[in-house]
Amino acid sequence: MESARVEISDLEAAEAALTSVGADSRGVAIMKEKAVFRTVRVKDVPLRAALLVKQTFLAHGAEAAVSRETAALAAETTDMILMGTLAQYRTILAKMREQPFGLRGLSADLEKILWENP
Repeated sequence: MESARVEISDLEAAEAALTSVGADSRGVAIMKEKAVFRTVRVKDVPLRAALLVKQTFLAHGAEAAVSRETAALAAETTDMILMGTLAQYRTILAKMREQPFGLRGLSADLEKILWENP
């Protein structure tokens, strides 16, 4: 047996990697968004929104970093680092569209960043 790290930066690379091991085309369609990891920075997120975003990301196995002051409920806003696979983002953004505090707009912005801009 031999192992090697595989760098996957986009859906095309994910599809190629999955296909290269002989994965079924239906499986490739399901798995390719799970193979692409994205990190996004969001600036000046209001405290209430940041807490909902963090909770939603954690509930779906992804991660959202906030400032220490936010965690202590001592900040009005925070920058955030969001981390997850495209599959996680797809589920999370659907949930965020249903939330208050401007998360519908943030969800739309993230969709553009993640899927419309390569």
